[in-house]
Amino acid sequence: MHTDVQSFAVAHLLRRPAACRVGGFVVGFDPTTTSPYVNYATPVPGAEPTDADVADLIAAFRTRGLLPRLEFAPDSAPAVEPALRRAGFTTEAVHEYLVCTPATLTVPGTRVRVQAPVTDEDYVAIDTALSEAFGGEWAPSPEGAARLRRTEEGGGAVRFVRAEDGSCAGGALCSAPAEGTAELAGVGTLPGHRGRGIAAAVTAALAETLFARGARTVWLEYSGAGSRRVYERVGFRPGGTRMYLRHEG
Repeated sequence: MHTDVQSFAVAHLLRRPAACRVGGFVVGFDPTTTSPYVNYATPVPGAEPTDADVADLIAAFRTRGLLPRLEFAPDSAPAVEPALRRAGFTTEAVHEYLVCTPATLTVPGTRVRVQAPVTDEDYVAIDTALSEAFGGEWAPSPEGAARLRRTEEGGGAVRFVRAEDGSCAGGALCSAPAEGTAELAGVGTLPGHRGRGIAAAVTAALAETLFARGARTVWLEYSGAGSRRVYERVGFRPGGTRMYLRHEG
């Protein structure tokens, strides 16, 4: 089953509060944060940007005091990477993505109880736990908790597992479907709760939820061999490659 992650990326960024189009690119600006992992651009499939288009893209970020940054599947628009390289963009990362379908999904037979957040305290707990699980790459904040709530209320899903003290032991989120697919992201477990099947249980629960909401596939990226094995156990299979570029000049 084909998964068009680039068309998804375009549709997903257009949901941002201050999304805009620049040349052959869509930029997903969110005024509530300066995070480069929230504020970034992606090309429309088949884009053939000119050097002037790329200069306008850089300016759109700089006028907002933001780092020019893109995430995209390079095979969907082969002319984009060379144009960005000419302008001085450099590689931040290249990630393989994995895809799950209803036919490949395998729900783990564990006793881990996965829940949907209900209260403001739940969203704060999830935001705080994920911040810690990812080594403090971002600080927990009211805006972060609010973005999680918007994901849940906007057709996506947020799921977590409670620790014994009622806090969050681990969780993740999945976007609302677009172009027949949805992106699962932010799978994190606190160090003291790892090795208990939390990541697998949350990942499977989110995929199951989005399939029930009409997604034909769910995709995600992984950070290492260990996490890949977790995702493969619940039915995710290799799908393709995405590239991350940034402009430090």
